[in-house]
Amino acid sequence: MASHPDPADFSAAEFRKALGRFPTGVTIITAEDPETSQPVGLTISSFSSVSLNPPMVLWTLTHNALSLPIYRQLERYVIHVLSAGQAALARRFAHGSQPDRFRGIPLKRTPSGTLRLAGEHCAAWFECFNVGQHEAGDHWIFIGQVEHCGHHRMPPLIYHAGDFDLTPSGAPL
Repeated sequence: MASHPDPADFSAAEFRKALGRFPTGVTIITAEDPETSQPVGLTISSFSSVSLNPPMVLWTLTHNALSLPIYRQLERYVIHVLSAGQAALARRFAHGSQPDRFRGIPLKRTPSGTLRLAGEHCAAWFECFNVGQHEAGDHWIFIGQVEHCGHHRMPPLIYHAGDFDLTPSGAPL
């Protein structure tokens, strides 16, 4: 068995800047607090596919997130892949209180009853059953089995080098 590697010879800031060179999509994760029935949501850029059969995805959440205890107890949540025109929405769900994030935002239910953002503005959405959680470093990894999904032919919002890439991305896909 391999031994544990030596401590990193670079700072956390250097690591973060290096990771920022990899562009990612931007998502909003929504659900309902099981104790209060209030909507919860946050912006996440750590999202990836895991498996096609069964259909599974993953995302991560820092230990410092105030909503971590809520997301750890959820049965289902919805991942929304934001479209290129939704940078303001991404910023809104990254900051402020939970009630402020949802003020004036129309919501609807998925086929299984999970709260999701209404409208045709997201590039895609995935309703997930929470099948696994794993602690890794300063984050939790959430694995969701996709029960329902949808998409629209529009370019996604891209996060790169610490900010949103707002360059023109052409016509809808």
